[in-house]
Amino acid sequence: MSYWFQDPAIKGLLPLATSTSIKGLVTFFNMPALVIGSNSLAEAFMPQPSIIDIFTSRCITRRSFFVTDAFSEKFAQKLSTVLATAGFTTVVWNKALPEAPIDNVRACAEEMKEFEPDMIFAVGGGSVMDTAKAAWVLYERPDITDLGQVHPLGLLGLRKKAGFTAVPTTSGTGSECTMAAVLHDDETNRKIPIANGDLFPDMAILDPEFTFSMPPELTAGTGLDALAHAVDGIMTPASNDITDAMGLRAIRLIFRYLPRAYRNGKDREARLRMHIAATMAGACFGQNSCALTHGFGHAVGSVFRIHHGLCVGMFIPYALQFYQPVTDKFLEICDELRIEGTTPEERLHRLVEAIRGFFRELDVPLTLRELGIREDSFNDRMEELITFTLEDIDTFFSPRPITAQQCELVLRYAFDGRDIDF
Repeated sequence: MSYWFQDPAIKGLLPLATSTSIKGLVTFFNMPALVIGSNSLAEAFMPQPSIIDIFTSRCITRRSFFVTDAFSEKFAQKLSTVLATAGFTTVVWNKALPEAPIDNVRACAEEMKEFEPDMIFAVGGGSVMDTAKAAWVLYERPDITDLGQVHPLGLLGLRKKAGFTAVPTTSGTGSECTMAAVLHDDETNRKIPIANGDLFPDMAILDPEFTFSMPPELTAGTGLDALAHAVDGIMTPASNDITDAMGLRAIRLIFRYLPRAYRNGKDREARLRMHIAATMAGACFGQNSCALTHGFGHAVGSVFRIHHGLCVGMFIPYALQFYQPVTDKFLEICDELRIEGTTPEERLHRLVEAIRGFFRELDVPLTLRELGIREDSFNDRMEELITFTLEDIDTFFSPRPITAQQCELVLRYAFDGRDIDF
């Protein structure tokens, strides 16, 4: 089975399209409208349009379709109840599965086609939003039969039938403000990223109370996903001044508030700041791409079925060390975190140690071995890991191109926890 990101022509065009020379001619920056805060679903009088006002003006038929899972269904029902007061007819589809399997996406799309909504709501974590985005594509474009061919070159022409609103219940994926979704193909056992400029949501509702019930482990894992988005979104050559500003601020917020949210899930300020940080990190990488944290993380997560946030987060120190011979942009992250030193090399070393210390504060693994991967299984699946990493579209946005031999070395160093020295 082939996918759009295996096409050499597309892989060659995307880095070129985001090069400095092209960006100097024209740069696009897309963001949904954001509604932020614990009062975001208020129905009472406000000095600006309420949620009801916004959706009433946008939805002609007032038919809303909620994509969620069994855990987040209670949040979807809360918003559905608010919309019902304005005469909306709603359906809550609560069957989204972790990792967004393609068959599950198709089942969701069939329900959409039957109901014919004019607004789709994704209420949940990253997998829910990925499922909703992909199902939206199939609902709007029934002629598309292969989701693995949905790529960023050219628009899909969505919104002829429905708009899209994202309501995240975790603080990490950033999918509420990106043009990407990551699906899982059970036939090939690999993650399938799809991307298109039409997949940016129209609106995102950031209610921190929807994240209060996240357990500490999920809080840490999703938070590290946001950190990886921000770090790689800054380090990739596809970044620009606006995405850098978003990413740097997100990193500062994550370092300050993720430990608080991890220790106390009911810390309202920490939850709100992490929600904002995750969205800013999503805006950072969502306009360009991630790089090796996600190239490696997608491969390891697919092969060993490990939480996405833990996988990509763990590769942050190794990716930064690998990038160092060709870029000193990590110094901007050092400046943001006030990490000093007499040389760039010393500052990078201190940055990596600060990140590892941050991980320890969250009780998360620092190596692939600590993630519970057995060495014999790791060696047996090495060729598959290398192939998946090298074919991942995020890998093509690395500031330092990587070979198969280097890819294996990074994986082995990450397994044992050794600093990258090549």
